Amino acid sequence: MIALELVLLVFLFFCALTAILTKHLVAAVITFMSYSSVMAILWLLLESPDLAITEAAVGAGVTTLLFFLALRRINALKGVDEDDD
Repeated sequence: MIALELVLLVFLFFCALTAILTKHLVAAVITFMSYSSVMAILWLLLESPDLAITEAAVGAGVTTLLFFLALRRINALKGVDEDDD
């Protein structure tokens, strides 16, 4: 169990650095979504299911959706509007 937690913590650190240092906004949003998903798993391992559900719903779900909608609004998603023409 401790080995799994260490692997997840290393992955969290990697995701945090990648989300900060990447220049591609879509990659940063996807990395943030994976960060939130792993954080929800860690909350479950720490026996806090209410925080795990909240992190999964808000962090990986709603926030990611809002980020993608914002990227579409500022035309940062390449190829999405080109298919409509």
